[in-house]
Amino acid sequence: MSFLSATLSRVKPSPTIAMTAKAAELKAAGRDVIGLSAGEPDFDTPQNIKDAAVAAIAAGKTKYTAPDGIPELKQAVCAKMKRDHGLEYTPAQVSVGTGGKQTLYNALMATLNEGDEVVIPAPYWVSYPDMVLLAGGTPVVAETSIQTNFKLTADQLEAAITPKTKWFIFNSPSNPTGAGYSREELKELTDVLLRHPHVWIMTDDMYEHLAYDGFEFCTPAQVEPQLYDRTLTCNGVSKAYAMTGWRIGYAAGPVELIAAMRKVQSQSTSNPCSVSQWAAVEALNGTQEFLAPNNEKFVRRRDLVVKMLNEIDGISCPTPEGAFYVYPSIAGLMGKTTPQGTVIDSDEAFAIALLEEADVAVVFGAAFGLSPNFRVSYATSDEALKEACTRIQRFCASLT
Repeated sequence: MSFLSATLSRVKPSPTIAMTAKAAELKAAGRDVIGLSAGEPDFDTPQNIKDAAVAAIAAGKTKYTAPDGIPELKQAVCAKMKRDHGLEYTPAQVSVGTGGKQTLYNALMATLNEGDEVVIPAPYWVSYPDMVLLAGGTPVVAETSIQTNFKLTADQLEAAITPKTKWFIFNSPSNPTGAGYSREELKELTDVLLRHPHVWIMTDDMYEHLAYDGFEFCTPAQVEPQLYDRTLTCNGVSKAYAMTGWRIGYAAGPVELIAAMRKVQSQSTSNPCSVSQWAAVEALNGTQEFLAPNNEKFVRRRDLVVKMLNEIDGISCPTPEGAFYVYPSIAGLMGKTTPQGTVIDSDEAFAIALLEEADVAVVFGAAFGLSPNFRVSYATSDEALKEACTRIQRFCASLT
């Protein structure tokens, strides 16, 4: 009889973390590995945000706070929602967690019962299905395709919804594809959701500010106000503000749901780091001037990676609207063999061989629920990206 929980057997460790750890292991052994697996900007946290954290420490703001956030940060979230989306929230409708992941997890833990279904478009962020499983629910995966640039259609959403559906998890711009839904595309999905009043919407807006080529971000409750009362709008400061290690996420939604999430958090981690909360206040309330120049760098990097990957026979790489990922298809490489004798019979085999034989770390598509693909994070230097893509080109050219 196993000592471990049966629930734990239903989930798997994060493949993105596993690939990053494997790359670090090879690097420590002296290999010149280029890591494109971690979803983390290489930019430093802006100075005004760091200064706010230092000031908080100097002022002694290092004690416990309310379990789900200080009033000042909740108010900053309310102001941000009004400013950016025209959505009115009160502090009682806001929850602050230890990163965006905890906020999503709290909501699922607070609402899911055995048999409840959660519709998740694929490819998806690796943690969505496993968080649903940990909370006792059943993930229902709705596969998209490269033909729609990895965007879910209204018909696909309609087909995935059943009487057991409790949540629809929506992420735009997307991790892992970078695909962003236009207002018109999103309206087609919200029209479906209007016809199913028992379905709640959990929208992960973490990459909101990372939008390119004139793409205008919008969030479901903004597009369809009738969904406001059953939408949990989730976000955080990790990506756009280069604050991954600060661990601050937040969500806005109905008071009853937020109170339930607070109860979960009060008996798990309790409050997020107090200093990080004060830094996040400055992130949301302070200057946003660094976003545009950072995005210019991301666009340049995106275009470099898309161009170099599309030069490879057997690889097809769409140009994403946002985030800092691309999700190329390797359908044309399946069945080929590497110089060391590995048969590329899956995208996992491709990613492992690429790491072991070419010293480039990416994440295989099966981890995100759609194959045969792999995810590249271009949140690193132009030089590293150019060298990594050159190695990928060389590796693919060596396949027979």
